[in-house]
Formats: sequence, C-alpha cells, structure tokens
Amino acid sequence: MYHNANTPHDFGPDQKVIGHGPIASRLLDWVLGQIIHTGALDLRLPDGQLRHFGHGRADVAIRIHNWKTARRIALNPDMALGEAYMDGSLTLTKGDIYDFLAFCMINIGPDRQNGDHGYWIRRLQQRVRWLGRRFAMYNPIGRAQRNVAHHYDLSDELYELFLDDQRQYSCAYFASPQDTLEEAQIAKIRHIAAKLDLHKGQRVLDIGSGWGGLALALARAAETDVTGLTLSTHQHGYANSKAALENLADRVRYHLRDYRLEEGRYDRVVSVGMFEHVGAGHYDEYFAKVAELLHDDGVALIHTIGSVGEPTAPQPWIRKYIFPGGYVPSLSEITPAVEKSGLVITDVEVLRLHYAETLKAWRERFLANLPKVEKLYDQRFCRMWEFYLAASEAGFRHNGLVVFQIQLAKRLDALPMTRDYISKAERSLGRRASRAAR
Repeated sequence: MYHNANTPHDFGPDQKVIGHGPIASRLLDWVLGQIIHTGALDLRLPDGQLRHFGHGRADVAIRIHNWKTARRIALNPDMALGEAYMDGSLTLTKGDIYDFLAFCMINIGPDRQNGDHGYWIRRLQQRVRWLGRRFAMYNPIGRAQRNVAHHYDLSDELYELFLDDQRQYSCAYFASPQDTLEEAQIAKIRHIAAKLDLHKGQRVLDIGSGWGGLALALARAAETDVTGLTLSTHQHGYANSKAALENLADRVRYHLRDYRLEEGRYDRVVSVGMFEHVGAGHYDEYFAKVAELLHDDGVALIHTIGSVGEPTAPQPWIRKYIFPGGYVPSLSEITPAVEKSGLVITDVEVLRLHYAETLKAWRERFLANLPKVEKLYDQRFCRMWEFYLAASEAGFRHNGLVVFQIQLAKRLDALPMTRDYISKAERSLGRRASRAAR
C-alpha cells in the first residue's frame, strides 16, 4: 500500500524529461505496492514528489535523482539498484544502503507467501535470468583465471583494510557472539582442521588457497605437507613470501595452477571459498577431479556458500561487477555430482548466520577506512564495494544464503564412527595454540 504525499518540485533540471516521469512513476508505484508487506519505505521521485509504501513511519527512505534510473529500477532492479547506488543516482535519506537492502530482502525473501504478487514478480525475473545461466557459469581454464583476476588481483592494501591479519576471505566461525573477527577466523581454521582429521606427515591439497593462511595453519597444526593452488597472481606471490617468512617453505608451497591440471595423490583435500567459482556445469568435472586426487583412505572438505532454496541463476549485478563466473549453488545441485564421482558424503554442516556476522565486521571495517580506499580507487568504487558487502550481509540474514561444509571420503571407514573427534580435535588445537603463544 502507498499514498502520495506530494511536495513542491525541487528537481528543476528533471522537468526536461517529465514526459517519461508518469510512466516510471506508475511502474514503481505498482511494483513497490505489490512487494512491500513488512515495514515502510519513503521514496522521493525526481520531480520532488514523495511516495510512502507500507504502514507507519518509514524504516528507510531513498531518493531517485532521474527518471531513467526510476524506470530501470522498476524494470530490472537486480541490476539497476546496484548501478544506481554506484553512480549516485540513488541515495539514502534515512538509513544506509544495508538498511535499504535488508528491507527489500525481508519483503521479497524466500519466506514470502507463494500467492502474493511480489513472489510471482520475482519468479518471472528468475526465469528470465535462467535462460542465460549456462553461459554465465561457463568457466573453462583460461576464462576461470581471468574471472579470478577481476576480483582477487586488486590492491593488496584494499584487503588489508577490512580483512583479519591472516587475510581470511571466507566465512568465519563465531563460537560466541562476542568473538572478534580475528578470533572467529582462527576458530574457522580449527574447525576445518578438526574435520579433516589430520595426522603428522600427511599430504594436503588446498584448492583455492587464497593468501595462504589456511595452508600455513594446517601445516603447523599437524606437521603436514601442504600444496596450495590459486589462480590469482597477487595471492600466489604473497602466499609464497609468507611461507618463507614463517620458515615453512619446506612444507608449504603454492602454485599458480588450475585445479584441473593438478596431478598426484593426497591424503586430504580442502577447498574453502572456491567452489562458488566452479559453475554448475563443471560440478561433475570438479568432484571427479577431487576423487582422482584423493587416496583411497583420504578425506576432503568443501566449504562453500550455498542457497537453502531451489537452483536459480547467478545474480546479475554480482556477476558483472564483483564475481564474474560466480554462482551460489543449492545442495540439490551438488549432491548428484558427488554421487557420480564415487565419493561418499560423510558429513554436512550448515553454517547459518556466521557469514552474516563476518560480512558485518568486514563492512564496518571497510566503512571506517573509506578515506584510505578512496585514495586507492575512487568514490564510485567505494560505493560499489559497500553495496557488495551490504547486499551480501543482507542476503545471509534474509534471503536464504548459508555456508555448506561438506565432508567427503571414498570409504565409509575413513573417519571415526562418531563426530566426537571434531570437538576433541578443536580443543586440542586450541590448547596447543595457547601454549605456543606463551
């Protein structure tokens, strides 16, 4: 429901395109009127008119500065909202971009009733995006490296401004709401190490090794030999330098190599935050390769963002500006590929709000360092990155995004009979770290 609270026209230059105004205005009135059922939104149009949607005082208020943006948002919000915020043609007059995106997702999220018009609008948009799904997720070897470079080969200083000191760029594990980001990232590494059931002298492969922190931690945790694979030239150089600095280069090395080109056999295979870049059309290939690389008594752990809903298509703004080739899978897309590979799913854990808390910490640190980011890039980049972090956090809180940790093996007896070994190993690793810090 909305009502029109007209105010004097305070956007004089926009009167040149007033002919387009009524059409865009009516489109927005209809779309927002159908979608908004929870809370309230104030919308200031380019001609100065004020629209109020919902009931009660507005939770958030936005201002659209030209009719072209208004029309694009009404017709293609998944792309246009992010671009409008980046360009400054959509601004917030109450709340911030996270507040607005959370408001939107609460109203269009997976818990909306199937019978309302907003639900069917979203279904239609998803079906249209589905038509280009296979092309959007096509990631052959050369293209995969270009996609990775788009995001991960940005300035190292950028990532230092909002990540923890180990540069863990994946979901942390908050054992307590009071945990700092650093504590939660250490807990995540311990949780993964415990699930891998590591033993001294084992060979470990880290697919998508990032800046190398996980591989170094696994090598220290159980005196294992770790090989990391990355497609980012920046991460590759940084990680090898870090291994040398910590006197672990004899047991930890990193290769600039696609996982599909890796050879040999490993006792353990781990992949954190990389599976999102594989693409659904490559899942059979991915798990077949993991099976090929794993010893018969080996164990693998795949840590990936996932969706609790049915399969869909890549989000267009994220795909264009942040993660080309990226895709968030549903569990129903992953399990068939695992079954074909001959691997056995031995454990699945769903981390629900852990990534929302991680992204909140990243966003707060990013915003606290905005002047430094502007010196590296520009204001448009800052707004793009803020939108990305805010949209991601809102997605994990309100739009069905989670993290799957999928443990795999070739044999049913590759791991202890009960899950008790995981918590025992975590406690042991924590005590060892405490003694080392004294």
